[in-house]
Amino acid sequence: MIAGGVDNQSSHDSMMRDMASEETRIADTRTEMHSTGRGASTAPGTRTAPPTRAWATRLVVVGIVLTAVNLRPAITSLGALLEEVRDGLGMSGSVAGLLTSVPPLCFAVFGVTAPRLARRFGPAAVVCAGMAAIAAGLLLRPYAAGAAGFLAASALALMGIAVSNVLMPVIVKRWFPDRVGSMTGLYSMALALGTSLAAAVTVPLTGALGGGWRSGLAVWAGLAAAAVLPWLPLVRNRDAAPAPEPVRTTPDGRAPAPLRVTRSRTAWALAVFFGLQATAAYVTMGWMAQIFRDAGVPAGTAGLLLAVTMVMGVPLAYVIPRLATRLPHQGPIVLALGVCGLAGYAGLYLAPAGGAWAWAVLLGVANCAFPLALTMVGMRARTGAGVAQLSAFAQSTGYLISIPGPLLVGVLYQHSGGWGLPIALMAGLTLPQMAVGFLAGRDRTVEDEAGRA
Repeated sequence: MIAGGVDNQSSHDSMMRDMASEETRIADTRTEMHSTGRGASTAPGTRTAPPTRAWATRLVVVGIVLTAVNLRPAITSLGALLEEVRDGLGMSGSVAGLLTSVPPLCFAVFGVTAPRLARRFGPAAVVCAGMAAIAAGLLLRPYAAGAAGFLAASALALMGIAVSNVLMPVIVKRWFPDRVGSMTGLYSMALALGTSLAAAVTVPLTGALGGGWRSGLAVWAGLAAAAVLPWLPLVRNRDAAPAPEPVRTTPDGRAPAPLRVTRSRTAWALAVFFGLQATAAYVTMGWMAQIFRDAGVPAGTAGLLLAVTMVMGVPLAYVIPRLATRLPHQGPIVLALGVCGLAGYAGLYLAPAGGAWAWAVLLGVANCAFPLALTMVGMRARTGAGVAQLSAFAQSTGYLISIPGPLLVGVLYQHSGGWGLPIALMAGLTLPQMAVGFLAGRDRTVEDEAGRA
């Protein structure tokens, strides 16, 4: 235990030194450019903005972490209290099933609006508004009158999550273009931490607040409200933002034609990869504990096994993006994660109780395809605008792809009377996930493939 604690502390210290060094270097570089005038000259047809201020860089780091922590508690806190919510609101089973499928649907529908909103108001302003929407939705939904009001307030929170999901890679690309891996790792780790934290503490927190499910859900609105604060100074002082990328015009002075991201094979591969890994993640979160319980594992242990699977994403979400940005081709990481997933599903099929801890760890490693996908979004486009379009396309299309998966697993389980077919389905989906992920990991950009309209 002592040695493990020392290792964890060393890892934490190393991460903080990396971030501090990165912040100092970026601030110093931009200050030097501002004072000496270097970099001020631009090619004809381009425009620039003032350099970034050091205080703004610090606020962005804080904002990224707090935003990422808030991107999943709206979902996992509800999952922990779903039975109490159903009883309290008189929800039917079909309405409860609809409630569990709403998140990916909202992510797909609202995520596509993020690039347009960011162009009009700026990414920081949209993320700030997204955090406010999450706080409002989480505060309102426990006290809504009936299931319809609960669903509407949940949709408000999920709308805020959707636009923030899409714009996080954009903010990283804009503020930290030379540290995409480490910053993506940081917010992926924070996202995994928020996911597991809400799943683990919602029930005991509800008990500490008096046992009412309404207060147990509403308390997470406070965390979302705190995430609004770092973005407010950045919204009010746009001069603190980094200079936008040069906008090159055509010889006759007109703006370039928009990027047709749907013409890129890499964009499609990344979208399908995103959708298949999201399918695996939602099935794991929704059904893995039940698989263990049906195999004879006690309920408390099954919940702990699920927590282990989710917690695996905390350290690996920081390590994998850093490793990915150092490789010319991210395909080998995709294949390694896929092999872990196949091994985990094979274990669940053959000996779910006998090797439960091993299968939980393997599936936790496999679910780290999510931070890898986010990292590749930032690497497969050259510009911030390209990242915004690719992020919106890959995530919206991917979440649409993921919607049927958890429902299909439930149908197969109900009609077959066991977990053999659902597990075989998930193992089968892992193979195309590895194939498209390997294609998405090639060293190329959507601008090169898609061209302009």
